[in-house]
Order: sequence, then structure tokens, then C-alpha cells
Amino acid sequence: MIDAADPHRSGSAGRRWAAIAAALLLPAAWLVGHPGSAATPRPAAAAPHPAPAGAADHPPWLHPAHAPLPGAVPERIDIGSIGLHAALVPRGLTDGTVDPPPYTTPEVAGWYRGGPTPGAAGAALVVGHVDTETGPAVFYDLGDIHQGAHIDITRHDGTVAQFSVEAVEIVQKSHFDPARVYGSTPRPDLRLITCGGTFDRTARTYSANLVVYATLTGSHPA
Repeated sequence: MIDAADPHRSGSAGRRWAAIAAALLLPAAWLVGHPGSAATPRPAAAAPHPAPAGAADHPPWLHPAHAPLPGAVPERIDIGSIGLHAALVPRGLTDGTVDPPPYTTPEVAGWYRGGPTPGAAGAALVVGHVDTETGPAVFYDLGDIHQGAHIDITRHDGTVAQFSVEAVEIVQKSHFDPARVYGSTPRPDLRLITCGGTFDRTARTYSANLVVYATLTGSHPA
């Protein structure tokens, strides 16, 4: 289990968090494929927005930095542009991988409690299934999100942290860069992660991950 990252640490501590995240999270099989829905696998998403040159080690930064919020446990996620409204539950690690919400509750997403809380400095991780054996799951429509879309995270302290999408990427398993996806950042950032690419009906796995990069651009009372 990783202790919660301190939002005030940087430099070598930030690199150490990125290294720990890479070691523990890269093997997470559920991020790179899962049983999927035999009837309605998620169609391949459109081509991802390209990242600017020189952005290999961090997501593209398109919005001015917003002051980080105090840490507070997230309770729900709302993305109005794609009709996504779901509860958030804290998740930890099992055998070195992120423990996602169970398939029995496909309508909820998970927040990785070993990292920053959404709105605090650093890259907060929110994960969810795209589908299950019985049909679509919480992040089924995540591939339809666009740059500039708002993501609202309602937190236990009565605030809503509003994030703006900076980039959407389809990352093939063979080219998955944990430093880019999970790496430390001085800004209050958010990563949404699910399965993506094409569905292999024989292997019953997806070929890639869908990663949404967003940054904090505002907050207001719930």
C-alpha cells in the first residue's frame, strides 16, 4: 500500500512517487484489458488529441494553473457533456495493482486513495470499467469526451472541484508510459483511466487504455 502523496513535496520526492507509481500500477491488468461485454464492446474511440512537442513526461498544459485545494475525499464525479454521473469509492492496491470497483457495481468509479485527492496538488487518479459481461459500465462513454469539457468532482468538504479536459489519448499497451500517465505534477491535475482501443473477442481484452488528462480550473460550493 502506498501512503498518500504529500502535495507539498517536489523534486526527488516527486520522482520517487513517479517511480513507485510506475512499479505498482503499470502491471494493472484491468487497465489494459478485462472480460468485456460479449454483446456490446465499446467501439474504438476517435483518434486522440495530439500532445505538444516535448510533452513526453507530463500531459499538455493548456490552462493557467489554479491554486490547489485542501485535501478532501471525493464522493462523486459528474461530466455533463457525456451524461456521466456516478459515485466515487476509494480503492487501494491488491497484489501490486489498483483494485477497481467490482464488476457487481459497474455504475461506480474508483478513486486511488494512495495518491492525491482530486483538487489537491498532484495527479489524482480515477478509474473505472468501460463495460462488463452484461453491458456498458461507468466509463462506457468516456471516449466521447472532448478537450475543454468540464469534469466536476464533489468532495466530502462540501466543495465541487471543477476540472477542464486538456487532452484525451489512446495509449497502446506496448507504448504505455507510466511516468506520463501517473507521474507527479506540481499542479492539481486529474487522470481518468479506462480500457480503450479495439476489443479482441478471442482474447477478450482491449488493446489499449483511454486516458483523459484534466486540470483544476475552478471550484464552488456543492
